[in-house]
Amino acid sequence: MNPEPPDERDAPQPPATGTPIGRRVLLGTLGLGALGVVAAPTLQRGLESFLGGVAGKDPTGLTGLLPNGGGFRYYSVTASVPHLGETSYRLTVNGLVDRPKTYTLADLRALPQTRLVHDVQCVTGWRVPKTPFEGVRLSALLDAAGVRSSAGAVRFTCFDGAYTESLTLDQARRDDVLVALKMQDKPVTHDHGGPVRLYVAPMYFYKSAKWLCGITVTRAVRPGYWEERGYDVDAWVGRSNGRDDAPTS
Repeated sequence: MNPEPPDERDAPQPPATGTPIGRRVLLGTLGLGALGVVAAPTLQRGLESFLGGVAGKDPTGLTGLLPNGGGFRYYSVTASVPHLGETSYRLTVNGLVDRPKTYTLADLRALPQTRLVHDVQCVTGWRVPKTPFEGVRLSALLDAAGVRSSAGAVRFTCFDGAYTESLTLDQARRDDVLVALKMQDKPVTHDHGGPVRLYVAPMYFYKSAKWLCGITVTRAVRPGYWEERGYDVDAWVGRSNGRDDAPTS
């Protein structure tokens, strides 16, 4: 549930690996969430693994709407997403910065880590309480890159080849916005957007882009994948998208 000035062309733009799934299809099938699953921890983990594997091979994306015992649902806007790991993953920081940078997983792990625990709220209604995320504050990566005075926003690209997101520069510098390496005190799995994903604690979960590979500093916010399909650009939980959910942070 992840396109400005010449500087943005430097952002990584891998070719799409599947056909994007429309918002109408997603919202029209949310009734599947009523199925619900209650299971012991071992069964939960097995079901989570099964649904994640099936969702990765489902060209319709509809299996991603099935809930699992952990409370999360799997969403992808493409039929498949490449797996990147220890040696193949890279995160680039570029655009309106003085010091563009490319990080490996080892580089990101070597930086100071911040752990946050908040509820996760999806704009489609489901909520997972007290979910730990851990990683590098996005503000630290921006400071290391040297953001130029002409900058006003940050754009995120993902290695699924389709999903994008944006934040204003002020939003991106919040202490509760992470480039996350861990989720629920474990490395972020591929199915949850790993090895690295964005985590924007006070906003609806579509802002927390999965499979993060590019951070590009830009002059202005540009709507992301779901925002081009009707979701709000400023996605504060309980204060956007016509919803009144309790805040997550």
